[in-house]
Amino acid sequence: MAASVPRFAYFGVIIISFFESKHSASRSYSEFNCDYVYETEKKNKSKASPIVDFFDWVDVLAVALVTVVLIFTFVCRVATIEGQSMENTFFDSEKVVVSNVGYTPKRGDVVIISRNYNNDTNLDMNLSNNQPIIKRVIATENQTVLIRDGSVFVDGNRLTEEYAKGLTYPNNMEENEAVTVPKGCVFVLGDNRENSRDSRSFDIGNRGNGMIDTEFIIGKVRLRIFPINKFGGIK
Repeated sequence: MAASVPRFAYFGVIIISFFESKHSASRSYSEFNCDYVYETEKKNKSKASPIVDFFDWVDVLAVALVTVVLIFTFVCRVATIEGQSMENTFFDSEKVVVSNVGYTPKRGDVVIISRNYNNDTNLDMNLSNNQPIIKRVIATENQTVLIRDGSVFVDGNRLTEEYAKGLTYPNNMEENEAVTVPKGCVFVLGDNRENSRDSRSFDIGNRGNGMIDTEFIIGKVRLRIFPINKFGGIK
């Protein structure tokens, strides 16, 4: 015996079909509207005003400029090499980046030393020989330095200095007599050993013995930026 369907069921099917068709139509219109808005925005963006693009670039450049200024104010600075005392490592007019962030001097570092290193307020700091100097740290506090037979010995060990130009003479120091670096100081030499005013000269530093107080070290030379063909780190 076949099951029968009440008449109200047919009516219900008609009502449900009606609402489904309306709902389907409504969704189609909504989707069409969204697509239209998306395409309109896409066209508007593709036709963006050159003025808007210009100000976008200005924003980017302004942020970049502020970042660079902050870095070179608080993190590092650019220094220009003057003179021949660091040849053949550095030459006159070359430019380097110097940083003192978290820096503790150690042997072999190339450093920039403040023009106030001699601590003499009577000197004219505008004179060329009273400007900041660039030297290499040879020994730090409590280490002994001895110059003998054109070579440098630290704590009794002869240094192998591939960067050094010429022989190392004692100048104001006594040859074959070791000196001890005082606390808070470093012993520095120029790489051009026969043409450098450094810790071998007792008019360097404020202690009358050629030693440089670490407080006068502006920072370590981290990078050479000019000339371009020599761009890179420092050995």
